[in-house]
Amino acid sequence: MNVLFVCSAGMSSAIVVNALKKEAEKHRIEMNVKAVSTEEFGEEVKNGWDVAMVAPQVRHRFDYLKKEADAARVPCDLIPPQAYTPLGGSTLLKKVRELAQR
Repeated sequence: MNVLFVCSAGMSSAIVVNALKKEAEKHRIEMNVKAVSTEEFGEEVKNGWDVAMVAPQVRHRFDYLKKEADAARVPCDLIPPQAYTPLGGSTLLKKVRELAQR
């Protein structure tokens, strides 16, 4: 599964990306995750991602980012605040899997 994260600078999601990858490994799910900035998102979302997740700190731009994801036919949703922690991997994996099945 290919998951694209978007946050303000594309770097603050590193801890969450690692938590998601570790949780996916526990469930034997192959996962490729990349974090990008809001400025990079519009172009990157066109590159074959299964799911796009928007970090809480850029939720004010969600409608705009979702339109870009919709145009690329990539399901997009907000990362729940409780999943945006080093311990949020299981919550985030559940959300990603649900989104990918839509």
